[in-house]
Amino acid sequence: MTPAAIALKECRVPDSLKPRRRSKKAEQRAESMEQILDVAEELFSRHGLYGVTLQDVARRVGVHHTLLNYYFEDKKRLFDAVFARRAVVTSERRMKALDEYEASVGGKPTVEGALHAFLDTDLDLYSQGGEGWKHYGALGALVSNTPEWGADLMDQHFDPVVLRLIDLLGKALPDCPEEDIFWGYHFVTGALMVTLARTGRIDKLSGGRCRSEDFPAVKQRMARFMAAGFLEICGVSPATKPG
Repeated sequence: MTPAAIALKECRVPDSLKPRRRSKKAEQRAESMEQILDVAEELFSRHGLYGVTLQDVARRVGVHHTLLNYYFEDKKRLFDAVFARRAVVTSERRMKALDEYEASVGGKPTVEGALHAFLDTDLDLYSQGGEGWKHYGALGALVSNTPEWGADLMDQHFDPVVLRLIDLLGKALPDCPEEDIFWGYHFVTGALMVTLARTGRIDKLSGGRCRSEDFPAVKQRMARFMAAGFLEICGVSPATKPG
């Protein structure tokens, strides 16, 4: 063996460290799963948990329903998987935005600044993410208004990022009773859910002057509007308001 061949052998990357290519079968399985979740998301967003069957999803995907039974024990497991898929994306993005905001202001947040970090991140994601995020917005509104089982899903996926926002609001309003901050968040999330659902109701009420799809208009107003509400219920006058 030549010296060059010996050197090449010694520099060869061990098989255990080589990147593993996904098999064709694994790629096809992943694509099938995404298609199933996409179709189920759209159907659930339109008809709810009880208005959709596994057979409905299978029919739309173009597969036999036994394939869905192979992946999911029952319809609720499929629904939970659909909800969890995007929940982790929005939660991580908002958590990152809140952390970066607090760092940028040296740990001295304002109410409006914290709300912008929390709200605008979702408004951008849902408005720019395509049809899938539009369906997920409607699904989220449905889940958040279903106390029998929806509350558990919201708790499971969103409590950490919500409590992170509450923490920042508490720092911005140190003299505000904690219950008022929680009530304030309650009102914020109600408005956010309706906005993300894009029901079209404001289009009709306003005679077309406002549009559910106009998220830039929402971003201009929502955080400022909500901040004023927090300051009011916390008894902070305009002359003494933080920031």
